[in-house]
Amino acid sequence: MPVDPLHSAARPQRSAPGPLTGGAEPGAVEVRRSARRRRTVSAYREGDRTVVLIPARMSEAEEQRWVTTMLDKLAAQESKRMLGDTELAERAARLSGQYLGGRARPATVRWVTNQNTRWGSCTPAEGSIRLSHRLQGMPEYVLDYVLLHELAHLLVPGHGPGFWRLLDAYPRTERARGYLEGVVAADRLPHLPAARSE
Repeated sequence: MPVDPLHSAARPQRSAPGPLTGGAEPGAVEVRRSARRRRTVSAYREGDRTVVLIPARMSEAEEQRWVTTMLDKLAAQESKRMLGDTELAERAARLSGQYLGGRARPATVRWVTNQNTRWGSCTPAEGSIRLSHRLQGMPEYVLDYVLLHELAHLLVPGHGPGFWRLLDAYPRTERARGYLEGVVAADRLPHLPAARSE
């Protein structure tokens, strides 16, 4: 269902402290149930709050599933606003400060279009980080995970226990890895021809 900023008047509202899922940014998530809504679900940002509009008849389990889905859709839409190399470097500096004590200081961080089998790469000797253009449009938490992964390689070159301990600080590591594994698995599925109308 599309993320639609237009909404009808809604009835009871519930706020939950955010983030509930990987797609949410820090702030509250407010769920508004509406008797007027029959099937549609929509979400939009309102300051530091995310508002999710759902039909009143939805169960708690359906509500949680749709909140997760809509937060991820919003995050994906927001990350589609293309980050240039300068913004990417600024993001890397912020992540290094937040999760690695500022110790990882890349000389360059940039997008590349020649990485079709890797999400990112790092050359510690040069201090360079390259991210695949295929990450553009993915949820922000996924981009942040890949950036942190490559930043951690500036401190620990291999994938040993010390490397993974560095990534333990990022709370969405497992979720991001699962997302990327899902993308890879989907790419391996056979592509069925479109159904023909008779």
